[in-house]
Amino acid sequence: MTIGTSLLYDRAAQRLGALSTNATRLQTQISSGVRIRAPSDDAVSFRRLDTIRRDAADTVVSKSNIDLAQTILDQADTTLGSVTDQLQRAQELVIQAGSGILSDADRAIIATQLRSVVDDLVSLANTPDARGGPLFGAESGDTAVTRDANGTVSFTGTGTPPGIPIGDGVTIQPSESAERIFGGIAGGNIFAVLSNFATALETPGAAAAAATSAATLDGIKAGLDSVNAARGSIGARSARLELESARLETADTAREVERSALQDTDITRAIVDLQRTSTILEATQASISRLSQLSLFDYLR
Repeated sequence: MTIGTSLLYDRAAQRLGALSTNATRLQTQISSGVRIRAPSDDAVSFRRLDTIRRDAADTVVSKSNIDLAQTILDQADTTLGSVTDQLQRAQELVIQAGSGILSDADRAIIATQLRSVVDDLVSLANTPDARGGPLFGAESGDTAVTRDANGTVSFTGTGTPPGIPIGDGVTIQPSESAERIFGGIAGGNIFAVLSNFATALETPGAAAAAATSAATLDGIKAGLDSVNAARGSIGARSARLELESARLETADTAREVERSALQDTDITRAIVDLQRTSTILEATQASISRLSQLSLFDYLR
């Protein structure tokens, strides 16, 4: 009778190898805190973890874009606040110019101040955003407005500022176009309204200024209304970004809970499994050792 058959030893070796591999795997899981590293550990969970990783990467991009959009929106609101200050200054100058006691020289001084306001408005319109592009630029063009040799200001490009993606198929427009803010009023745009009034002030006599002062004030009021509307829209978009940011944070938290449940090692359970596996491994090793010492004589005895 042959006890130490090849089949016996093959099976014992396979059992011993499987137990040893399992023990090593459990030790690695305990030391690293990670339960799943490869599809062979848990194919279904590994695929789900891969999806979670992709979603997390997309969220990182979305959060970065939200931060960028918020930065630009804040910059636009601050800049439009400065535009409001300049328009209110122009309004004061126009009202002042309506005084019947001003001389031609006085009106010329006010004209110079108004042209300075126009210069400041052009500069504000062409403010660069956090990316280096025009804050109030259209869909195309390197600047928001341009000025020709005669001082005439015109809008560059067409369309609205391009949106910034903040989620799956969701974009947000981070600013407004200069044409919407400074244009669309009687006289064409606020630059033309103020420049034309400055020219009227430079004309000797009060008649030219008096004839255009009411229209100029109407144009400034329309400009202020346009700026206020733009700031209101920017504020609404900023609030939307806050909501989207909060949604992403909530999704991040839920995703992390799921990831941890799938991937992180349950230390207590893993230690118990390792102890049980080690006990079985030691018993198996002892059994193989005893079997290897058996002989036919020992068996018969």
